Amino acid sequence: MTGKAKPKKHTAKELALKADAALTNRGGGKAGLADRTGHEKGGHAKFECPLCKVTAPDVKSMQIHHEARHPKIPFDESKISNLHATLAGDSSKPKPGIRGSLKK
Repeated sequence: MTGKAKPKKHTAKELALKADAALTNRGGGKAGLADRTGHEKGGHAKFECPLCKVTAPDVKSMQIHHEARHPKIPFDESKISNLHATLAGDSSKPKPGIRGSLKK
């Protein structure tokens, strides 16, 4: 016997969200490895630290990283490499959907 306020069955919305979470590529595992490493178009992170090769999405985050990890070396914005400019994406590949999945 179930509790008074607990539904006995799953709702259609809940099932759709579970299926979406299970079937959509969120960037983890083998499917997101190329995106994380930046082989195709630089991945999510756009900038790379010239000293330790750590990536960051914007200049401000790179400056915070530099001040925390390399405090003795002065921060120079011109030395930061832009991965999206150096690694051009392959235009023949299909573009992912709204949530990153190629399935429709």
